[in-house]
Amino acid sequence: MSKLLPIGAAAQALGVSTSTLRRWEASGRLTPARTEGGQRRYDLAALLPERFHGVLTPRRTIAYARVSSHDQRPDLERQQQVLELYCASQGWRVDLIADLGSGMNYHKEGLKRLLDAILAGDVGRLVLTHKDRLLRFGAELVFAICEAKNVEVVIINQGADTTFEEDLASDVLEIITVFSARLYGSRSHKNQKLLDGVRQAVKEAQC
Repeated sequence: MSKLLPIGAAAQALGVSTSTLRRWEASGRLTPARTEGGQRRYDLAALLPERFHGVLTPRRTIAYARVSSHDQRPDLERQQQVLELYCASQGWRVDLIADLGSGMNYHKEGLKRLLDAILAGDVGRLVLTHKDRLLRFGAELVFAICEAKNVEVVIINQGADTTFEEDLASDVLEIITVFSARLYGSRSHKNQKLLDGVRQAVKEAQC
């Protein structure tokens, strides 16, 4: 016989907040049992039979940080500190994943590990400092996957990232570097001149 859990214990086991469980109930995604006193009770083995077979295994909270270039390593450390402090303030035990690479690169090692964990059903919560720390374009697709996998997404700062312009410039430079190298050859004088001009423009934009 399956054990019925109160809302707080069920939320902890699933790796989501109690407000998320109430929201799922309001939307019709799940219907908890009720005690005679009207309190909610959740049967996790029935909700997630592929994961709960009499043993409750809490899903992980993962915090993801990213910067575009080696020059931004101090910002990567700052992001990690912000994520750790925020999760600690919420009482969440967190696993940190950090990437160093363009927001337009979908093949970063950390991003792959994050997506693999989400698809495997091991993640209950994803925490970001800003939306574009995940990907420059395509973050909404990842968020849709999170919704399908019942992963709560927490974005600490909803406004624009303060490093947006710098990151975007680095992303554009990377695209031009790859494109021009393929088109003209990596040692082409024309290619080098183009890159020097872009680098100078990026430097001037950052001043």
